[in-house]
Amino acid sequence: MAKYVYTFGDGKAEGKADMKNLIGGKGANLAEMNLIGVPVPPGFSITTEVCTIYTQQGHDAAVSAIKEEVEAAVALIEELTNTTFGDKDNPCLVSVRSGARVSMPGMMDTVLNLGLNDLAVQGIAKKSGNERFAWDSYRRFVQMYGDVVLGMKPESKEDIDPFEAIMENLKEEKGIELDTQFTTEDLKLLVIRFKEAVLKVTGKSFPDDPWEQLWGAVSAVFDSWMNERAIYYRKLNNIPAEWGTAVNVQAMVYGNMGDTSATGVAFTRDAATGEDIFNGEYLINAQGEDVVAGTRTPQQITLEGSKRWAELAEVTEEVRKAEYPSLEETMPEIFKELMAIQEKLENHYKDMQDLEFTIQDGKLWLLQTRNGKRTGAAMVKIAVDMLEQDMIDEKTALSRIEPAKLDELLHPVFDTAALQDAKVLAKGLPASPGAATGQVVFFADEASKYENSILVRIETSPEDLEGMNLARGILTARGGMTSHAAVVARGMGKCCVSGAGAVKIDYKARVMNVDGQQFKEGDWISLNGTTGQVYEGKVQTMNPDLGGDFGKVMDLSDKFARMTVRTNADTPHDAKVARDFGAQGIGLCRTEHMFFEGNRIKAMREMILSSTLEGREKALAKLLPYQREDFEGIFEAMAGYGVTVRLLDPPLHEFVPHQQATQKELAKEMGISIDAVKSKIADLEEFNPMLGHRGCRLGITYPEITAMQARAIIEAALNLKAKGVDARPEIMVPLVGTVAELRNQAKIIRSTAEKVFEEKGDRIDYLVGTMIEIPRAALTADHVAAEADFFSFGTNDLTQMTLGYSRDDAGKFLLVYLENGILKQDPFQVLDRNGVGQLVKIGVEKGRSAKPNLKVGICGEHGGEPSSVEFCDSVDLDYVSCSPYRVPIARVAAALANIKHRN
Repeated sequence: MAKYVYTFGDGKAEGKADMKNLIGGKGANLAEMNLIGVPVPPGFSITTEVCTIYTQQGHDAAVSAIKEEVEAAVALIEELTNTTFGDKDNPCLVSVRSGARVSMPGMMDTVLNLGLNDLAVQGIAKKSGNERFAWDSYRRFVQMYGDVVLGMKPESKEDIDPFEAIMENLKEEKGIELDTQFTTEDLKLLVIRFKEAVLKVTGKSFPDDPWEQLWGAVSAVFDSWMNERAIYYRKLNNIPAEWGTAVNVQAMVYGNMGDTSATGVAFTRDAATGEDIFNGEYLINAQGEDVVAGTRTPQQITLEGSKRWAELAEVTEEVRKAEYPSLEETMPEIFKELMAIQEKLENHYKDMQDLEFTIQDGKLWLLQTRNGKRTGAAMVKIAVDMLEQDMIDEKTALSRIEPAKLDELLHPVFDTAALQDAKVLAKGLPASPGAATGQVVFFADEASKYENSILVRIETSPEDLEGMNLARGILTARGGMTSHAAVVARGMGKCCVSGAGAVKIDYKARVMNVDGQQFKEGDWISLNGTTGQVYEGKVQTMNPDLGGDFGKVMDLSDKFARMTVRTNADTPHDAKVARDFGAQGIGLCRTEHMFFEGNRIKAMREMILSSTLEGREKALAKLLPYQREDFEGIFEAMAGYGVTVRLLDPPLHEFVPHQQATQKELAKEMGISIDAVKSKIADLEEFNPMLGHRGCRLGITYPEITAMQARAIIEAALNLKAKGVDARPEIMVPLVGTVAELRNQAKIIRSTAEKVFEEKGDRIDYLVGTMIEIPRAALTADHVAAEADFFSFGTNDLTQMTLGYSRDDAGKFLLVYLENGILKQDPFQVLDRNGVGQLVKIGVEKGRSAKPNLKVGICGEHGGEPSSVEFCDSVDLDYVSCSPYRVPIARVAAALANIKHRN
């Protein structure tokens, strides 16, 4: 018979710390604390398996499965506390809390003081000798149970909690302001009014039977696993819905029994900064929710913390000592015991702990410990400090770093205090982290109009590149996490919020409307690229402080990683930023972005519109020095490391003008008619450009383009060699589907290189490879490898072609797919291991079967996503490549992957 209930108490426990998957994080730690001698009220945990039964089969099936075990576990609590569940004279009261396998603070529901009714409250009053405490506990129970179990919620978002409304009315009647000012008679009256409200709203009387109360509370906790905030939290943190939550039932201990009782929350280290200092807050004569609810000003646990708080709050030492003393001052013996326990718990778990405690009539009880949530800065400092304090080893220190959380450290951030007063206008996707404040511009070519501009577009295109680069941040009404704006912004390390649907843009009127509020060109807004929030006006920003600990984490990563990390960079500036972050080469340099600046776009358009080979070569001759200069800058910035340059990839229609005024100007410069220009542009239009005339198909149709780019690359490398700079070019042919396509382009590249070598009287080493982004190329990789020195998997297009999803249009249905569980994750953000991943695996294995030393990497956006990096390590890629600001993330992810796969 399956076991669904695990008990703990009196130094014994049926569970332990490594059973989080079964009894949840809270239950596992309650059991573990019992086993190591920490004072914990007795109780039991109902397993996550029961949550699955409840979700799939319903309330009755779940109760039937656990009824006998729960009754036995309640009997154990009764025995250990010398009380009786449901007894009027000596009642056993319990709390009912959630407990998922990973911490989800505040996301699910809790009920305290369960077991009280009109008779039991009198028994508690008599037993405690404190009638006010008994009725305060009863009032709290009816309020919590009414909210959590009976659904007594505000009618609309404008309304306050119905129970709070009743309390506010009574305060007005009595002429008081604080909950603590209610008399015993007031509390009795509140209970009556609360119950009347329950009957009026639900049509049912408040339950008096403790067993009915218990099953109602257990069911409510299981229900809360699927509430909106829990679902949203799981999405944010990639927590699977099928995990479910455990339920913890525990004997009540009371912090609201008078001045010798208290409740509090503490951290063994500072969760914001990582400082190695015990800290937290407490309240005398209160229950747990009072500390976090903000209805009373909590006091600091330590004297040092209290003094720091007073300085920030501008409170004098006299006032602090008299009105806000620390626990260290008010209950010194209890404080010493708490200090010893927090040290014991941190040493036991070897991680920063988040504790909840209650002091009942002078006795300390621990209600919870868990690995504390922390900021990115604290995460790094705590890991390094614990390593240097010999608490953990190097691999453990690295495992404490959540790669994605490093993002917080790498971009400008908003001043925390300034955010408190900022008004949120809209929310989009956090496409590229950071903080940006600037004046609204609607057109890329006007981004330089203001010193600090925010480019606001319905969506961006490659033509917007210069404006995107000049702007402080980018806001788009459409587009996803891998839209043009998002991809380019991440490459630049530029703050970007994409897909902010509430933003309506009128280009003609040069206005942006958000929920009826109008913003004109030049108005100030602020973007939080880390959360996707758009704020009204200016919000103060500050540069992040990386500190020496960040460097230590990076050094550790390099020590344990097998794969190297390259960057996707199109400019010397991007290359330098990435190199400073530890990139060892460039995995993708996109040449098309180089054609949009200044006179280059004119020469490019001349080449496209020319109807003769001679005309195209003449235009390309104008582009050659620009390309060569660009490559010299990038090769020099990444001297000593490989630089993979992708030959021209986008369809030509992306480079031609679509506005009549620009078309007229171009016609005049080329000495042809406007009709001829329009006709050529019309010829370039395609029904499906992604699968159209682009990539290697352009180079095969117009070999002179490939020849010009190859010449620019080789000449640039030779020029740098003459200066003593070690340039290592790797020329990548895009969108190859057959080996014949690669053979055609490789022949042009190699013959061009030989011509340049002969002209210059010198040589350099270079590689020719291909981007594997068409499924057929992966499936025939053994043939393709015969012509390639390297493979680079372009997983953005490989995902599009494997799944048959257009990246630009998938936003219309992807959210529905994710909400309905058809997809677990957005495949453009997290590599689809079972589909795209299998093609990568096949490509690597087949490629190396033909050429064992074939260098293989990945250059899609997945190269900076931690779980995708882990997959890349598992299939033996040599490197991953990502945008500059994701390089540190990929470095840590690569190290963690190698530790996991080859420990």
